[in-house]
Amino acid sequence: MATLPDKEKLLRNFQRCASREETYLYIIELGQRLEPLNEEERTRENRIEGCQSQVWIVMHPQPDGVITLRGDSDAAIVKGLVAVVFILYDRMTAGDITKFDVRPWFEKMALTRYLTPSRSQGLEAMIRAIRAKAAAVS
Repeated sequence: MATLPDKEKLLRNFQRCASREETYLYIIELGQRLEPLNEEERTRENRIEGCQSQVWIVMHPQPDGVITLRGDSDAAIVKGLVAVVFILYDRMTAGDITKFDVRPWFEKMALTRYLTPSRSQGLEAMIRAIRAKAAAVS
């Protein structure tokens, strides 16, 4: 499975998308790069409430304090949005996650311009859940 780009490359790639269709295709491609969760990880505890699609996010603190994120969705675009969020939170500690505001990055990527209200609400639900889980860890 291919690796995900870093924040800066993600931003450049979004800025290169010339249309809504290109943006959606790129989001879907990012989602395809995520390692699938196994059935044992698709628990109620890992499910994100507030998303129309089913979304699961698993957080694992590492010995150095960095949080690794894994996730999946039953919808291709939403799975891609999970990947975008993971890229933004990459290599952060729980404390870093709770302090970091991803919204300016969404604005730079013009991401929310292409999202339906329900997808925007689901994206916010993912962010809230990740931040809440990180706060519980720190």
